[in-house]
Amino acid sequence: MNEPMSAYGLWSLVLINSIVFIMFAYTFFKPKTARDWRSFGAFSAFLVALFTEMYGFPLTIYFMSGWLQSRYPTVDWLSHDAGHLLEMIFGWKANPHFGPFHVLSFVFIAGGFMLISNAWYVLYRAQREKSLATTGTYSYVRHPQYVGFIMVMFGFLLQWPTILTLLMFPVLVWMYIRLAHQEEREALTEYGDVYRKYTARVPGFFPRISRLMGAPT
Repeated sequence: MNEPMSAYGLWSLVLINSIVFIMFAYTFFKPKTARDWRSFGAFSAFLVALFTEMYGFPLTIYFMSGWLQSRYPTVDWLSHDAGHLLEMIFGWKANPHFGPFHVLSFVFIAGGFMLISNAWYVLYRAQREKSLATTGTYSYVRHPQYVGFIMVMFGFLLQWPTILTLLMFPVLVWMYIRLAHQEEREALTEYGDVYRKYTARVPGFFPRISRLMGAPT
């Protein structure tokens, strides 16, 4: 029993990975306002919950152990690789780190961080010029930073789904949507018709296919 459990109880890795990814996200997002810190704090809580199950205590594996063991009796569910549940359940036989869900997760995670970074740069420049951010990623969607956070979280869910993070994900998405609506009310007060025209031209969270294909806004 001690042999397979060595994949967990690694609390130093929980701490190190949480700090590294939170600081990495901080360099992309650079929160300034109380609203920024709320959204960043919720994202950080998601990461801590994720790495706690990835290296600390496999709560999801324990809850599902009866069903998993009966359906997949040859899998060592206390090994680290078995935590990649989607690869295991769909029968990926090779190293799960090279499995389709794991690879796709990196696409979402990397894309999300790139989106957050570009959005922060555009927003920072617009704030310095006291103007509305409408260029770069803001010409595709009105809330690219929140979209970026959702993409990163979804990527981690593909890589290492857990009961807690699956429960947290829709709550955090709802929170980001609420924050976006609050920001829009403030922008309407500050920019008036300029912002109304912008909202009519640019969608909130899902870019138009024509815009992705290169059509001007």
